[in-house]
Amino acid sequence: MWGDVEREGMGWKEAETVRPITEWERDDGVTTIRMRERPDGTWMVRLDRLFQAPEGNLYRRKTLASREEALDLVEEWQHEYDHEAE
Repeated sequence: MWGDVEREGMGWKEAETVRPITEWERDDGVTTIRMRERPDGTWMVRLDRLFQAPEGNLYRRKTLASREEALDLVEEWQHEYDHEAE
């Protein structure tokens, strides 16, 4: 989409994503949970809450052995971080 970007220092290029990524966004738009399979077959789940969130910023990341474990963690984090803004 953006192509290669050249700036002083390191350059950036758009990376191709071979494996699918699933992302959930909280209704207020300031928190996301992302799940993806890593090249070694394990699964990574990360939660990212923006600085603008009423609760403040937060970043969590965990690697799990299976897709089922990853989905369980997604559900746990969705419940844990669901109603914080209320």
